[in-house]
Amino acid sequence: MGMGLSVNAASPIQNTFYVILVLLGIVGNATVVGVISESVFRDTGGGRSSDIILINMALSNLLLSVFRNILLVLSDLGLELVSSSGLCHFLMGVWVWLRSVSGWSTLFLSAFHFQTLRRVAPPSGMISRRRRPPKTLLGGLGLIWCLNILYSIPAHIYSTNGNKNSTETLLLISSTTRPLLGCVWNFPSSRAALAFATTSMVVHEILPIVLMAVTNLGSLYTLHVRSRTRSAEHKVPAERRAAKVIVALTSLFIWSWVTIIISINYINHRKGSSVEYLLVIARFANTIFIAVSPIVLAVGHGRLRAVIKSIVAY
Repeated sequence: MGMGLSVNAASPIQNTFYVILVLLGIVGNATVVGVISESVFRDTGGGRSSDIILINMALSNLLLSVFRNILLVLSDLGLELVSSSGLCHFLMGVWVWLRSVSGWSTLFLSAFHFQTLRRVAPPSGMISRRRRPPKTLLGGLGLIWCLNILYSIPAHIYSTNGNKNSTETLLLISSTTRPLLGCVWNFPSSRAALAFATTSMVVHEILPIVLMAVTNLGSLYTLHVRSRTRSAEHKVPAERRAAKVIVALTSLFIWSWVTIIISINYINHRKGSSVEYLLVIARFANTIFIAVSPIVLAVGHGRLRAVIKSIVAY
């Protein structure tokens, strides 16, 4: 989100902590993509559906870190970053695209797990690793990337290189919490800016968060009911462990985005002495999910956990 407001010179402690989070996000998500992808490609059946979804989510977070967070770190460290209007068109579109894909990919994981739990007996494709992932799964993931790139087109068109955002008090857009490389929004009118901001908030912020909460509660309720039946008793521990990991992931996402939404909306409508602190909160909340999600995944994914343990032991 390009904004006219910016964080004042951050303290060395803030910058250090932010650099650690960004590096953790890059290394962690790259590890998730590499380890699980190697397992999937080594499997002649094409890998488990859940692994495909995890790769998709980690890849979107990794690309977001590379295209946005690294640039933010360089800017914080005092490197003068400048860009042309053409580069701003490209970057603003990519930032909005990848951030939206990350959110919907996280929801896809939660919804997939909920749907799997609802089945009395998962189909053989969910158990066996010798069956290719269904076309509907791959189609759904492809749809996330394609639809969100369409949504990012206005961000690509209505951006430019400048010093101040002409619509700063109207926008809540999934890209970044402060200006970067001099790239700002330049909508033709306040009405157009408000329409895009409202659509962004409802479709890409509020809707995924509500759906994540619903699928999480549904998964927990299904596990609670199933744990009371003897026929499924042997499946409950593994299912419960997977549910805890996914609930932790989606809860972390919900917390980070609710924090950003509240902070930025407060800033836009009630300027005051708290603005600087709220921008700092939004800045870190925007990065924590990307940094911590690989750690949460490692807790519940056997192959990933084994690789990390071997690296640490070495």
